[in-house]
Amino acid sequence: MTEKNLQELLQNYKVGKVSENDALAQLKNLSIDTVEEIGNFASVDHARELRQGFPEVIFAAGKTKEQVREIFKSLVKKSSGNLIATRASFEQYNFLLEEVPDAKFDKTARMIYLERDKNIQRDPDKKILILSAGTSDMPVAEEARLTAYLWGNTVQSFYDCGVAGIHRLFAHLKDIETANVVIVVAGMEGALASVVGGLTDKPVIAVPTSVGYGASFNGLAALLAMLNSCAAGVATVNIDNGFGAGVLASKINKLC
Repeated sequence: MTEKNLQELLQNYKVGKVSENDALAQLKNLSIDTVEEIGNFASVDHARELRQGFPEVIFAAGKTKEQVREIFKSLVKKSSGNLIATRASFEQYNFLLEEVPDAKFDKTARMIYLERDKNIQRDPDKKILILSAGTSDMPVAEEARLTAYLWGNTVQSFYDCGVAGIHRLFAHLKDIETANVVIVVAGMEGALASVVGGLTDKPVIAVPTSVGYGASFNGLAALLAMLNSCAAGVATVNIDNGFGAGVLASKINKLC
């Protein structure tokens, strides 16, 4: 049951369309029907949309195309919000289309998604800004952008504005000043997050990427640099975790 379903149930009870016993029976079933066991490989949490405002998201990496399809189908049937499968392949997407023809695939973000809520009101004055240090960081940045967008936010992005040519960043100072939350995506030495953190009084979410040469240690150097940032108000998510940054930025944005 989604929040919308729950509201409808309460409204129908209020006007007498649903009896007290029927309403009580449906509410009791909430605790029973929240988890769906699919085969021996998945336990789908159908109460997540009610608790968090967004259905369970599928992490597609490591799953077979059959597993992704079965989980996605289950979510389509028992949720009402937008759906996402992160770190997905085109093979998984193509297989899913047989059952969910309206699903889309973003090759750069590596995401399968189904945008069902066409009436989301995105506030243009409450903006999430995404900055990437380099073009090579775009897959992670796009994962963050698409996630935040599907969560119902106004999102703006600028890529390839890292510290190696810092004048490129300064061209976006006005956008940084007017954003509610800034996501900074950077590999190599990860310095961009500290620079942006020193330019704004808004929360900065730093995303280290695995982009870089040998001593970057697949993103570890950027992760440590961001965790040790001297700029106040910079929080860091895991390496390449654009999805996590997009969700956190959305939650912060909705509080503002």
